[in-house]
Parts: sequence; C-alpha cells; structure tokens
Amino acid sequence: MAVDPYEVVRLAERFGAEYAEARVQDYLYEVVRFDSGVLREYSVDRRKGVGLRVSVNGYLGFAYTNDVSRQGLEELVKRAVAAARTAAIAGRATRFAERPVRKERFSTPFSEDPVAVDPEEKVRVVEEVNVGSMRRAEIRSAVTALAVERDARLYASSDGADIRVEVVGVGLSHMAVARVGAVAERARDSESAIAGFEFIRKRDWGVFASEIDDLAIKAAQATTPKPGVYTAIIDNELIGLLLHEAFGHASEGDTVRAGASVLRGRLGQEVASPLVTIVDDGLVEGGYPVPFDDEGTPKRKTVVVEKGVLKGYLHSRATAHDLGQEPTGNARAQDFTFEPIVRQTNYYMLPGDYRVEELFEDVDYGIYLRARGSGGGQVNPAMGTFTFSVGPSYIVRKGEIAELVRGVIVSGMILETLRAIDAVARDFKVETSVFGACGKAMQRVRVGHGGPHVRTRRIVVGGGSR
Repeated sequence: MAVDPYEVVRLAERFGAEYAEARVQDYLYEVVRFDSGVLREYSVDRRKGVGLRVSVNGYLGFAYTNDVSRQGLEELVKRAVAAARTAAIAGRATRFAERPVRKERFSTPFSEDPVAVDPEEKVRVVEEVNVGSMRRAEIRSAVTALAVERDARLYASSDGADIRVEVVGVGLSHMAVARVGAVAERARDSESAIAGFEFIRKRDWGVFASEIDDLAIKAAQATTPKPGVYTAIIDNELIGLLLHEAFGHASEGDTVRAGASVLRGRLGQEVASPLVTIVDDGLVEGGYPVPFDDEGTPKRKTVVVEKGVLKGYLHSRATAHDLGQEPTGNARAQDFTFEPIVRQTNYYMLPGDYRVEELFEDVDYGIYLRARGSGGGQVNPAMGTFTFSVGPSYIVRKGEIAELVRGVIVSGMILETLRAIDAVARDFKVETSVFGACGKAMQRVRVGHGGPHVRTRRIVVGGGSR
C-alpha cells in the first residue's frame, strides 16, 4: 500500500492529537453468479482508504478518506481532530484499558492467487455447476456463485503498535429450488476456505451441488414437524450459529455495558450445563483469521463460559476499561470507513467425550436439527430469546434417524437450552464463509462459528412453509 499509517499518526500528532491510530485498507471482493443457466453477475468491488481515530484531552474523533494525497491526509486529520473537539463539547470522554503493543506481520498462505486466475476460468466453474443442476427435472431454479476476497489492513498507533494483516479467501455457494407436485422447497449451502484457488480446483463442485439439489427435492416431499417441546440433537454448524446469535451477541461488552444483555451481572454464575465450554478465538482451524483487532490488540483465546460458568465478556479497550476487565481483541470494524465496535471473531463450543451416535441412542422421540439450508432468525440479547428457521431436519424415533421434515422453526430461551444440554460429542468443526457476515450497528464482519454435535433435552420446535 502506498500510504504508511505511521505517517498519518505523526501528522495527527502535529495537528494536536495526544493519541492517534490509523488504519489503512486495501479490500477486493470478486463475485461470479449464475442464475438458472444465465450469467447474472461478474463484479469486482475494490476499496482503498484510511480511517483515523484521534484523542484530544480524552475525547475521541474519527474520520476517513479515499484521498491519500498529502492534502487529502491533512484534511482527514483536521476532520478527526475537529470531531474530537466536538465530542468534548458534548462531554463524551472515552478511556482505554492498556493493551500489549506489538509489531507483527500476518498473512494467510495460498498456493494459487485467486485474484490472478483467468476470469473465464472462474465463469466456467460456476456455469458448469449451475447448468448441471438445471438439467434435473425437479429443479426449477438454481443460483450458483463463486467469490474471492482479499483484505489487507495496516495499523499504526502513537504508542508504537505496527500491525500488518492480509487475509485471502475463496468459496462457492449453491441454492436450488425444487418442485414436486404442488410443493416447492429450496435448499442452499456454501463452502469457503481461507486459501487460494487451489481450494476450488480440488473439489468436485458438481457433487456438492447435487447433494443440495437432492436435499431440496427430498424436502419438497417431506412433511412439517408436529409443534412441541423436543429433545434435539443439534449438528456442528447449527450449534455454532445458535451460540453466535443468541449467546455471543449477549457476551459482547458494549451490549453488557448498555444493560441490553441477559448476561449482565452474571459473572461467576452458572449459565449453561457443566458440559458446556464456550470460547471466542481469533485463530482456529476452519475459522476466519483475526490475529489482531482493529485497535491493534492481540486477539487472545477468550473463555466466555467454562464448564457452564460465565467467566468473561468480549471487549474493546473502552468496554474493558469501563467494566474493569482486560481487552480481549474484539474491537472490529467492517472497513476503514467505520470505527471499531465490539464483535465476535470465531465463536464455538469445545467438544466433549460422547460419540455422535451415542447422542441418539436413548432418544425415544426427538429431532435431529440440521443447519444446511437454514434461513434467518431473530434474537433478543436482552431477554436471551431466539427464533430460527433451520434446514431440513430428521425426526428421531427409538434412537434411530427417521423421516425428513421441512420448514423447521426452533425457538426458546438460550440459557434454558444450554442448561438442558446433557451430552456433547467429541467431533468438532468450525466454519467461515466469504458469502455471509455478521451484522451489527450497520457494520458487517466475517466471523466463524461451530462446535461439536450436542443434545439438549428442551427446545421448542414448530413447522411451517418457507
């Protein structure tokens, strides 16, 4: 990158900032999308710029720019300093907790740069998968996409931090709508990796799409489950999603500080089964790499729940100061145009001792909840409630997986659901996606989530068309 963030920091200090931190970013996102055999999109989003946060007498100001000329950077500094002085008039002082000062470089490895791959080859990959899906009589529409992402970030601060991180990822997604008789049902899934184009080359994406097509066809022939309270076996991806949405957001320090979290005031209390340990980790296999947050804080492995007991929250430097804890490296910004706020990185449950099949053995009647094909949901971190549309799932009868059911909706109180967990499997998986992101306060960031299969003795299940 042409801009040295240290130069921006020094310039800010000359204009009256007592502390400054500059974030320089070069971001690229490329998408190829086919819809029912037709190329609908080939787009490249490229963003470059600088975000600057300064402190003047303890009051923060933030500004950003795409203009990296000398004049543009001077205007950036003036606007950030002016914002800090305006904050002083409003009386909104901010104090930061101390954090380790590091000078480090981090980049994700790859064998073949996905940005450099011939666009025609990328189009061919997506077209073959999409057209192959449309050949099946039951498939009425299909959308297939390939995405490439490169995010390079430089960070420098007045106290000497110097962080340079570059992450490259790729992925392919597929969604199919099947009709059988009068019933239409859809299924979707994606697979991503923090890797180069070699990840795309080594997979048979036709098989991947065919499995999704099969699921949509079978779901169109399935019934909806009888509403009620179920014993449920929850798969790896879905437990990660539930934890992220219904528990993870409640563990974010700014939510706790605002009094909008069901976890406020519960440190040291039992909030889950003793079989449950939950962590937020910036570097875990399969997840999205966050070695440092956007305040230059090293992202350490943070134990949020240990054997059912709430041990801590996720923090920025400000929320850590205000709540009397240490920063956890969870201050993240979507890009250089935003200030960092408290966000999860890779949120997951640790595995247990059970074999997966043991979770089913003593379930006389229950449900096996699957994430593949899941839809959206709603959560209320203040109340700890959740409602999710999950993927096509299976009824469990006398310890055996039985018929497929569609349109499955689950809801409940997350603390009740976690306290009712009585078995945690030894399998473990964390995933991320170059297609999806976590939204909060108008910002979206990449995250990872997952865990083992788990069994909970209480979750409310409903059914309906989607």
